[in-house]
Amino acid sequence: MTAPALPAKPKRKRPIGWIVAAAVVVVAIIVAIVVVAVRNGGDDTAGSASSAAPKTVSIGVSDKSLPYWKTYVDLAKKDLNVTVQLKNFSDYSLPNPALKDEQVDLNQFQHIQYLANYNVTSDDDLQPIGATAVYPLPLYSTKVSDVDDFEEGAKIAIPNDAINEARALLVLQSAKLLELKDGGNAFSTVADITSHKVDVQPLDASQTANALQQGSVEGSIVNVNFATSAGLDTKDAIFQDDPKSASAAPYVNVFAARNADKDNPTYLALAKLFQDDAVQEECSRRTTPTRCRATRAPLPCSRSSRRSRRTRRRQRSSGCPRRTPRCLQELPPRRHRRDRRRRRGRHPRRRTG
Repeated sequence: MTAPALPAKPKRKRPIGWIVAAAVVVVAIIVAIVVVAVRNGGDDTAGSASSAAPKTVSIGVSDKSLPYWKTYVDLAKKDLNVTVQLKNFSDYSLPNPALKDEQVDLNQFQHIQYLANYNVTSDDDLQPIGATAVYPLPLYSTKVSDVDDFEEGAKIAIPNDAINEARALLVLQSAKLLELKDGGNAFSTVADITSHKVDVQPLDASQTANALQQGSVEGSIVNVNFATSAGLDTKDAIFQDDPKSASAAPYVNVFAARNADKDNPTYLALAKLFQDDAVQEECSRRTTPTRCRATRAPLPCSRSSRRSRRTRRRQRSSGCPRRTPRCLQELPPRRHRRDRRRRRGRHPRRRTG
């Protein structure tokens, strides 16, 4: 199996169209290789890796707590005789420099568009050696259940890195919440917004879920790994792009290696291992129940109109849509009367003697 390679990097700065073309070419190569590998089942690369002496390989990831990584690590040890050490990075800007500086052997956190942009802007030559999947980019809200229900000027948080910002803007355009100059592209920025219903707030990708849960925005586009870490279920997204569409091809996630290691048989075997049925089965079960601001599940909507101020505050913080104003959050047990008096500063008289 021949490892995919990015086109040779130009010596002088080229227009961003070069990046797009490079990304599309690499995507086609990667997808073709993955399809061939899956159809052929095993190959000599995996066999040679498993018969070799035990090895330890470090992989930089964005969330090693995801359950499929445990399955992956166990399979690597069992089938390839490789001990995989996962190193967590909470910021997208860190794994690629760490790979370049040999702090890790591989990384798996980014799509091909992000990698191509990184190589051009950082004058690097990291190489994709295998594909994993195309993940949708979902839009969440704790205020509305449909994109049409956003009020004029509602704040929507999006990732602020160059590539994910553009993709997020395209998602919002598809949701008819804004329009981009010339229809937008993979490198659009907020400066390209020509008209909008909502107010776009670019934030660090790791903070988009937190902004939603803290109530500082009415909606937020959250990358899947950060959504899972925050307890957001992709099934609760009110809108997302279609990962099966042709326009999603540049966003296939990849394993990346240093250029000198792009033909390493162990690394190639590890990249292919992600397509194992056991790993893919865990990937399909990766989502968890939604946790917006409230940490407990809401009770069914109540018909009672007698609500205390405290209950109304809990309702607003629970993430209930405005269309169900009497949706109540589960309240803690009632405190003893003495406890309430103590909180108010009226302590019961103590007996003496």
